[in-house]
Amino acid sequence: MENSQELIQRLNQSGRKLSKSHRRIAECIVAHYDKAAFMTASRLGEYVGVSESTVVRFASALGYEGYPQLQKALQELVRHRLTASQRFEMSSDIDQGQVLHRVLKADIQNIRATIDEMDPSVFDKAVEEILSAKTVYVLGQRASAPLAQFLDHYLRYVLTDVVLVSSGISDVFEQISRIGEGDLLIGISFPRYSTRTVDAMRFAKDRGACLVALTDGPLSPLHTMADMCLMAKSDMASFADSLTAPMSLINALIVALGRRRKEQVSAHFDQLETIWSEYNVYLGKETANV
Repeated sequence: MENSQELIQRLNQSGRKLSKSHRRIAECIVAHYDKAAFMTASRLGEYVGVSESTVVRFASALGYEGYPQLQKALQELVRHRLTASQRFEMSSDIDQGQVLHRVLKADIQNIRATIDEMDPSVFDKAVEEILSAKTVYVLGQRASAPLAQFLDHYLRYVLTDVVLVSSGISDVFEQISRIGEGDLLIGISFPRYSTRTVDAMRFAKDRGACLVALTDGPLSPLHTMADMCLMAKSDMASFADSLTAPMSLINALIVALGRRRKEQVSAHFDQLETIWSEYNVYLGKETANV
């Protein structure tokens, strides 16, 4: 996949040989790529003042199979650059009556894309490494913190030594200061990537720990550092990150780990059920209808 500089260069150079209408589209994309990346061919044509078919032909003139391929390249470019205010502005083009449909449909597409692009062998390798690690550290900052908390919660039913690296009183590096060979760090981050997460993963790698990244794709800074990279799509419809596919991937990871430790997990849950019942942790049958 081309990088952002190559894409911008292609658009700028294309202006020398394209038709007048195509040059207008190219100039619009270069100037407003943050908006254009999330427009349909019809909407982009309307914005520029040309027909939808002209936009489609423009994509072909640039060497793409069609407009969806050009749009995907643009989205890869902007996803790593958008500020929160730019993300929020993107959603202003969505009709209020279409918000529910558009957001849920985008989440469905993210899950489908995650399934299509997932390498099962990498997933299985991550499961093996997590099970064999002495201590598993789970790190997710800012918008990824809920994902890390969810994963940590369920990992504790499967593993005996799990550490959630959180933002709080102590610094991230203090919490992972004892990490070393035989340990494993699961780093979770999606655009906009957390600098703290990237630095912590580099710290853990320098100390010989195994790294599993949960991120959005090969352009992520986590991808190059990780021993195994589990990729989930997180394309957003607005300023809020779409974490549906990452959460689904985490669920799959938890289920896979639980099945590998089936007897131990089952015995642990039997013990916990006794404790939960004794201390009324959950609503019991006798009070369910109160």
